[in-house]
Amino acid sequence: MIILGVDPGLTRCGVGVVEAGAYRRLSFIHVDVVRSDPHESQDLRLLRIYNGLCAKLDEFSPDAVSIERVFAQSNRNTVLGTAQAAGVAMLAAAQRTIPVALHTPTEAKLAITGNGQAQKIQVERMVTRILNLNTMPTPADAADALALAICHALRPSGALQGGEREQHLTKAQRQWAQAAHQAHGRGLRRGM
Repeated sequence: MIILGVDPGLTRCGVGVVEAGAYRRLSFIHVDVVRSDPHESQDLRLLRIYNGLCAKLDEFSPDAVSIERVFAQSNRNTVLGTAQAAGVAMLAAAQRTIPVALHTPTEAKLAITGNGQAQKIQVERMVTRILNLNTMPTPADAADALALAICHALRPSGALQGGEREQHLTKAQRQWAQAAHQAHGRGLRRGM
């Protein structure tokens, strides 16, 4: 399964592509950042992000797209641009009938590090280790996009219901599912 992760942003939109093979073995495929010029009008910036994401979707033909769930921030302009970029990513995937999953930063951090409150550098180091990369992906938007793709690949299959299903999940997967359930019930979240 090929998963394309998107860390939405209006200036820099991170894109990371991984392949999840047998036994959830993960392989690095691609990482990049789609950029727009802050001096252009917002409609043209969104068009650049959209065109860049469409090119990536067409190039890699992912089986799923994993996008960071937009959350409340103190900077209203930032959250609006992030939400618009996330919407553009969802639109581009929907036009290609590619399933979309939204994951919070807490879910991604927990899937990558085992700690939903991990620092950005911890996530970057673990992404590097999990994908067996020689260097950490840069900028941070690129590492976050890979983290979102990895998060989707490692997500437990289904919610924690019944003892039989829970027995087949690893401890990290149970923690991930519990954090995901709790995160969806809360208001404010921090970014990666």
